[in-house]
Parts: sequence; structure tokens; C-alpha cells
Amino acid sequence: MGPLLLLTSTLLSSWRMVEAQPSFTIKQITMAIEPGTDVRRDTNVTVKCQAVVGIFGQQALSRAYTIYKDGIVVYTKTTSSSEDLVYPLPQVRVSNTGKYKCKIEIEGKQKSSDPKKLTVTGLSSPVLRLNKDVFSEGEEVIARCTATEETGSIIFYFYEGSNELQETRVNSNQAEVKLRLSGKGSRRISCDYTVLITPDSVKSRKSNITTVSIQELPVTPVLEISPRQRIYEGDRLNISCVVGGFLYNYDGISLFLSQGTDLLSRGTTKINHSMTALAKDSGEFECRLEKGNVAKTSTKNVSVTELFSAPTLTVSPAEVFQGDNMKLTCRSANYASERLRKEEVTYTINPPGTQLVPGREVGVFSGRTLRYEFNYTCTAQAKGIVKHSKILTISPKVSVSVPKILVVGRVILGRPFQILCQSDVGSLPINYTLLKKYDFLNSTTVKQPYQQARFMVTIQKPDEINQYMCEAQNNDRRNGELSKRLNATVIVPLSEPVLTVLPDLADIAEGDNLYLICGIKGTPPVTFKWYHSGDVQPLFTTTSNKITMDYQIPSLGSKHSGTYYCEAVNIANNIVRSQLVTIDVRMALWKKGVIVASCLLVVAVLVLLCVLRFRAKRGKSEAASELSVLRALNQMTL
Repeated sequence: MGPLLLLTSTLLSSWRMVEAQPSFTIKQITMAIEPGTDVRRDTNVTVKCQAVVGIFGQQALSRAYTIYKDGIVVYTKTTSSSEDLVYPLPQVRVSNTGKYKCKIEIEGKQKSSDPKKLTVTGLSSPVLRLNKDVFSEGEEVIARCTATEETGSIIFYFYEGSNELQETRVNSNQAEVKLRLSGKGSRRISCDYTVLITPDSVKSRKSNITTVSIQELPVTPVLEISPRQRIYEGDRLNISCVVGGFLYNYDGISLFLSQGTDLLSRGTTKINHSMTALAKDSGEFECRLEKGNVAKTSTKNVSVTELFSAPTLTVSPAEVFQGDNMKLTCRSANYASERLRKEEVTYTINPPGTQLVPGREVGVFSGRTLRYEFNYTCTAQAKGIVKHSKILTISPKVSVSVPKILVVGRVILGRPFQILCQSDVGSLPINYTLLKKYDFLNSTTVKQPYQQARFMVTIQKPDEINQYMCEAQNNDRRNGELSKRLNATVIVPLSEPVLTVLPDLADIAEGDNLYLICGIKGTPPVTFKWYHSGDVQPLFTTTSNKITMDYQIPSLGSKHSGTYYCEAVNIANNIVRSQLVTIDVRMALWKKGVIVASCLLVVAVLVLLCVLRFRAKRGKSEAASELSVLRALNQMTL
């Protein structure tokens, strides 16, 4: 039974796998537009969608069709029929223009056709209708423009002659607007429209032209101003703005009284306005009548004669310093003498409490300047007219402080250097003067904060440095401030270098200690260097706050003979060199004794040798003589 059950199970699994596999395939899908892709309006167009599907067996499949226009779904249908899908477009319009595409979906599998563009040409002529032919100024005209049997998104335009009045966008084939026409006479009204299609638009022809007549409103604004003769400041102005003419219905009428951009009053049929005339009121007054979008105006010019001019506030002196006395003068330059006496104008200083005292002369105030910047104004008043001056800002200057005098960099005798004069406090400009023994040398003016007063000088003696002073001044009415005397270190360049030798040149011998002493004149610290002729590098270098230094060469030998010199330099950076000194190292005395003793010993040895040799030769001669005698004797005996 076991093998039989296993075979049955395997067969069932294989059958289920076959059942799960797809039993169809979508081979292709095509779309056709009939009778063509370019048609005129009112043509009956059919969009056909044909799908070729391969099916396993006789099973019926559910087919979901979707038709797109410009990427937007316009039609869907689900069917089990294998026949072509037909999407009718009866009596097409320009709004049907676009790219069409068909898609089929079966059990999750889908396929789309290639897109095709349908182009529809021809628009109906627009028709314009108005609610009536005769209107009054400001009355609304109701205009309706119709695009017969057109569909889609449409923009309607309304015109007066060639000028566009209004536009509106709708999703229907007609639009109604309200127009306001100004001015009297005849007007020619027309319209047209534009159908929006992606990505373009198509414009229609112009509609019929409708002529309307506009009747002028039988009313006008009337402006009256009194007094009519010459108007002075302080006079009372009475202004009326009324509706002239007759209407059965005054509803919707508005009156406006204005002067320039200032609206003085408003009303319906009449405005009365009263005001005190001022010089600034000179100009044009306007009475304006409005009804709907109709506006009518009446204007009149008013000239107001100035009773007295606005005061001018001045200060003297023009430049004031902290704590100085000053005088403020407030005056009106012009007067209407036929209406006003000069004495009738009174003056006050603002703000009050400034500790300025009125003087004997009218409009003159005296006092001391404050220690900080302050704003003043003054007021002139007569016959109820008050006028103010412009703001006068007084910025009291600060007197210059005692200047400091110092040098810039180092002071080297005989070379140019700079002297700086500077005050810590004081308003610009400041004039600085350089003095020497109270005598004028030079001057300069500092006008900017970043500027400095610098003077170039040269001194020939160190004590001259204390003869310089500087003076600072920024107030012509006061004496300048004098600085202290200049105090600075003066660097004297080195001079007169001398090289001294110990012991005396004639007494220098081998084994002695030699001292090379270098002396100069000038300002320390000084850097000394000793040289042996022929050597590039110095024998010794040292820096000292003294003007004399020495260098020792111990245990002299013959190699130390030669020429020596020294060099010196200080902050002035001028190198000076001493005279050349020639050193001849003599032989030591004991060496001389040894040499003499050696010579004497050599002579003694030579003498001794000579004596010995002489004696030796003499002995040999005597021996030979004795031998000859013996030989002779011997021969004789024989």
C-alpha cells in the first residue's frame, strides 16, 4: 500500500501545478481611430481597441479595457468577449483633440497600445448678447458670449473695440459677465473664445459686434470756495461741494472733497467744510462725484499768502566747544506787513528748560553749550498761527588735551627719524606744530581719526633731543596745548676703533699671554670681533655694555705671529674696523741658552777630537821609526 499512496500523491501534485500555470497570453494590442486622425468638427469618430490573446482551451477570460486621452482615463469597460472594444466620439469638437491610448488587463497581466493623436479642427462662431442697447453712465452691462455646441475648458474674452475689457474661464460653452462702460456715446462690444487643449489652445473668430449707447449722467459736481479775494494765513476758508443737476434717484452717488492726496470730507449730495487757512494749504482743491465706475471732478486753486515765514534757528559762533558761551537766534525772514507788525511775532526755544536766557533783542537766546550733542528748535507765533523751525543739532567740540610727544622707532645720531605728536582727547581737525627751543619748525593738520601728526628731523648732538616740543590746537579762540620736552634714547654710531696690544710689541715672546684690547666711542651694547689676517671667521665674538673689551691669546707660539684687527657694531648697524697690528713672536731666552750651550759643546767635542787625532798620528810615526831602527840593527847583526 505504501508505494501506491506515494504514486497517487505525486500525480495529484503534478495536476495542481498544471492548474496553477497561466492558460493565456496577450500577444498584442492595437488601437485605430476611424475615419482618421485628422477630422473636422461634427465628424463621428470611433476609437477601436483590438487585442490578440492566445487562450489554452475554451475558457472565457475577463478583459478590462481602459482608454486614455492625454494620460487621463476617459473610458473603461470589462467584458469576456473577444470582440474589439469600440469607444464612440459622436460629433467631435476641438476639445476632443488629444493623444489616445488603449490598455487591456487580464488576470493581472496587462499590455498597452501605441498612442495616436486625434486632431479636430473647426470652431463655431461665438454669439454675443447684451441685456439692453441703451445705458446710463455707470450702469452695468450684462454680456453673454456663447460658443455653440463647444465642449471642454474655454476662456471667453470681451472687447470694447480692440481693447480687451474682461476675460473669464469656464467649463461650459457660454460665459456671462458684467461690464461697466464710462463716458457718453456709442460703444462697439464683441467677444471671442479659446478652447484649451493639451498642450496648445485654439482661438475662435470674433463674434457679432453689438453697438450700445451710453447716456451721460445729468449731474456734475460743483465746488465753491470763499473768500474769493486774497487769502491770508489765519483767514477762515469755507468750502462747499454739491451735486449739480437733477436725478430721479440719487442712490449710488458719492461726493469726495480732497486737497492733493488728503481727503477732507465725504458725503452723498452736499459737503460743507470749514478750515483755517495756512500757507501749506495753497494748491488745488477737488470736488469729486462718483456713481459706479463713473467719476466727475471739479477743481479750484487756492493761494494762501504767508502771514510770516517759518523761523530759522542759527547758532553763533558756528563752532562751539564744551562749556563755551553761545547765542541762538530765531527769526522769521518775511512778514505780510499789511496784516502784521514785526513786533507781534513772539519766539520761544524748544525744548523748554534748556537754560538759555532771552536777550534784549527779540528772538535771541544766550547760554553755555552742553557737554553732549543736543537738538534745538524754535517756535514763532502770531494771530493764532504757529510755525516751527527745522531742528538745529549742536554738537559741542571737545578741546584738545595736552599732546604727547614721542619718537617713532630708534633715534640714531646723524640720521633722520620721526617725531609723533598725539592728543588723547580733542575734536578734529587738530593742528599740530613742532617746536625746537620754542622756535617753529613745521606744522600739520589731522582731519581724520586714522591720521597721525609725524615730523621728520635729524639731530647732530645727543642733547638736541630734549629741545623738541609740540603744540596742539583745535580752537582758534584759545591758545594751544604744549607738550613736555621730548625724552628719548639717542644712539651714537660707533667711531674711532683702536686695537691695543699687551705686552709691548717688542717684548712679545713665545709662551707669553697676549691681550688684544679693542676700544671704541659710541652707544653700547657693542658687539666686538677679533680677526687674524687670512682667517674668514673671527677669533672671538662677544657683546658687551662696555666700550672696551679684550681678547686673550695664552701661551704664544710662532704660529700666532701675523696681523690682527678688531671690528665693532652697535644698534646703529655701522661696522667699524681698527688699525692693523702686526705681532712677531720671538724665541724664548732659555731656548737661546740651550742653543749657545749646544754650540759650545759641539766646538769642545770637535777640538777634543782634533787633539786625539793628532796624538794618534804622532804615535804611529814614532812606532814606525823604532821599527826601522830595529830592522837596521837586525840586518847589521846578520
